[in-house]
Amino acid sequence: MGNREFSPARLARMRDVMAGFSERGEVAGLVTAVSRRGETHVDVIGTLTPGGNDPIQRDTIFRIASLSKPIAAVAAMILVEECRLRLDEPVDRLLPELANRQVLTRADAPLDETVPSNRPITLRDLLTFRSGYGIVMSWPEVYPIQQAMDDLQLNQGPPNPQLPPEPDEWIRRLGTLPLIHQPGERWLYNTGADILGVLIARASGQPLEAFMRERIFEPLGMHDTAFSVPESKIDRLSICYGINFETGDRIVYDPAAGGQWSRPPAFPSAAGGLVSTIDDVLAFGRMLVDNGRYDGGRILSRASVETMTTDHLTPAQKAISGLLSDFFESHGWGFGLAINTRRDSIYMTPGRYGWDGGLGTVWYNDPSEELVTVLLTNQTWTSPNPPNVCLDFWTLAQQAIDD
Repeated sequence: MGNREFSPARLARMRDVMAGFSERGEVAGLVTAVSRRGETHVDVIGTLTPGGNDPIQRDTIFRIASLSKPIAAVAAMILVEECRLRLDEPVDRLLPELANRQVLTRADAPLDETVPSNRPITLRDLLTFRSGYGIVMSWPEVYPIQQAMDDLQLNQGPPNPQLPPEPDEWIRRLGTLPLIHQPGERWLYNTGADILGVLIARASGQPLEAFMRERIFEPLGMHDTAFSVPESKIDRLSICYGINFETGDRIVYDPAAGGQWSRPPAFPSAAGGLVSTIDDVLAFGRMLVDNGRYDGGRILSRASVETMTTDHLTPAQKAISGLLSDFFESHGWGFGLAINTRRDSIYMTPGRYGWDGGLGTVWYNDPSEELVTVLLTNQTWTSPNPPNVCLDFWTLAQQAIDD
């Protein structure tokens, strides 16, 4: 018998614990995958609806939300390798709407209280979320810039594919607003990835989805990853559930048929618009853990993967940024993904990288273990803190390693 990568008994423990989340009704259905050095285990647990009879399937399609961000970063790095984009070149050449920025004197300032930007926005700024645009983590929304971004339908809340206008109009509207911070100054979530999607389309001369399909999805066999679900596959799209915070009841965030993802959006959101399956996300993760290679070819060079998965934030930037107050005490940020910087749990190994989707999905690679972990659920997160189903999955994936 050859060496095995995972302990069968410990994999059984993982399945039992994860099944408990479905049995208790914390999530309706979920799919997990762990993969290491050619050995892969996928578990399919629960139902499409709470208490329903239709089981989740291995090919069930989920809204992967912010897992779109690292995929967009890979698309950008393909263009960097072809010298169609450069990391430190101003984006003004292809995004003239963002030239000659004004910058708010402070985040809560009136929109006309500005100073000129110190320098142009670069591709590196977009990839590292330091462009000066982003979601202000302040509720209720009292800052004028927050209200203006909402009024212009610039994609500041949870994924809402049918709301934003088409890319040229979206970037035009964004260009009417000042930056919140100077380019390169601090990390701000989300908007940089949507700007990146417009830049990729203009640099490649193709719609964003067409470029991603040709250069990432088709080579990797990610046949169900897209910005919408065609009628022929809509029966495989899971309903997405949220929580009514006042009553605690589960509510439908997005149905399958007739929902937000049932038709192509005007604006394909690189920040949060993709749908995918467990095998598709697994193929993407395997490609990165194998330093850009896949069966039959290469998506990126090892150098590009290493650059993507290096922490690019300074200690000073970490001190004034973050989704949560302590997030950057144990994390850094690469290109479109987070990186663990210290070991403060059994799963949080230094160098582990990946990201979360707020509609219920997580993907992380641990390169030191050559481990890929993916969890897809149909239950939205209720805060930026990962829910217990994610924390337990990460713990269970690490404890199952058998060497």
